Amino acid sequence: MSKPKTKIRMHRPGASTPADAMYAAHEKVYPREVKGRYQSLRTLAVFTLLGLYYLLPWIHWDQRQAILFDLPARKFYIFGLIFWPQDFFYLALLLILAALSLFFFTALAGRLWCGYACPQTVWTEVFLWMEKWTEGDRSKRMKLDAGPWNREKILRKTAKQLLWVGFAAFTGFTFVGYFTPIEVLGRELVHLNLGSWELFWIVFYGIATYGNAGFLREQVCMYMCPYARFQSAMFDRNTLIISYDPERGEPRGGRKRGVDPKTVNLGDCIDCNLCVQVCPTGIDIRNGLQYECIACAACIDVCNGVMDKMAYPRGLIRYTTQNAVDKIVTRVLRPRVIVYGILLFAIAAGFVTALALREPVAMDVLHDRNALYRLVGDESVENVYLLKIMNKDIKPHTYRVEASGLKDIRIETDPETIVVQPGEVLGVAARVRTELDHVHGGGANIKLVLRSVDGSNMTHTETTRFLAPRNR
Repeated sequence: MSKPKTKIRMHRPGASTPADAMYAAHEKVYPREVKGRYQSLRTLAVFTLLGLYYLLPWIHWDQRQAILFDLPARKFYIFGLIFWPQDFFYLALLLILAALSLFFFTALAGRLWCGYACPQTVWTEVFLWMEKWTEGDRSKRMKLDAGPWNREKILRKTAKQLLWVGFAAFTGFTFVGYFTPIEVLGRELVHLNLGSWELFWIVFYGIATYGNAGFLREQVCMYMCPYARFQSAMFDRNTLIISYDPERGEPRGGRKRGVDPKTVNLGDCIDCNLCVQVCPTGIDIRNGLQYECIACAACIDVCNGVMDKMAYPRGLIRYTTQNAVDKIVTRVLRPRVIVYGILLFAIAAGFVTALALREPVAMDVLHDRNALYRLVGDESVENVYLLKIMNKDIKPHTYRVEASGLKDIRIETDPETIVVQPGEVLGVAARVRTELDHVHGGGANIKLVLRSVDGSNMTHTETTRFLAPRNR
């Protein structure tokens, strides 16, 4: 018997499609509850990620909120680090790291992000839990939705909506708590004194959470998320995916427990359809890889349970590669994985190194363009510079500027000692002077050293060009 190929289900351009299929209303998916190794991992991921999201704003660090993006003050606190708008470079590196990580893990192990860590998946899982608490298991929920509106249905639906709305509102409140100190935000909420923008974003993010995780659910993954559309560009036959083994499972058919499938000319699949019932997007994994699959592995857990009951080996549905299913050697280390891995490591190392070498003070040196140099008497030449001094610390600091690189070089700034407030970019004029006999060839490189004089032991050095007349 020929083996069906794993495929991504797509409609062929130009193929006829029944009108009722094109315009049919979306049918609600009722995922069946499942237990198993992968479901336990997903539950652990939900508690870990949501725990971090809801608890981090309440953690204090150096008498302030550990993670706070203070937009009005243009300060971004992340534990012991403080970033300013001038540090946008680090955000760009983080975004590049996130993109490369997605490419790397997708090429290596498929849609792990979607199944275990995507916010849509995580929040939808919690909303499904609340639905199960209030409306019951899968069969009860289907019966409740199909039945008439009565007292029980109203009470259960109302209880679910109250839980959903409350949880969504708390999610929006926590989100705003990353931008406004959450304790201050809490007091304002208790006293009904929220600002208009704070109230707007709490409501907006709450509605977005309710709509995506409670109402749209799998439709976000199937119709709105672009990742589902371009994932195939990162997949190959060596990518780890969730796959049904057709050679072992076909032909399908029911039979009594303990019956050897070979004696009844059947495969191991008993066609119970539990793999379809537990799927949060409602697909049948036996039809091959489909773009709607989010790799949550619920079908693996439920199928392994069925195999245990039938006394068959596990793994009819499993994490595997297309090459492994087709009995071809799988290559984990292949060019795309190696390239992604090297780029990911290099940028991550650069990011960590940049953070480790990050200085709390910065200085830009701009040469005066109106006068490249100025002769002072017959023996001296002077250059004028504009120094842009940035204090990235949370405390004010006092600095002096020193010059070196030429004999008898002198520098004057106004004022002589420079006080820069936290986060301030201060412009200071500096006049650098030396004797004409000490400059040859029309100029020389000099160093301007910004040195703290308040005991903080901070220095920053910039190299610039000192200009002079080429011939006297």
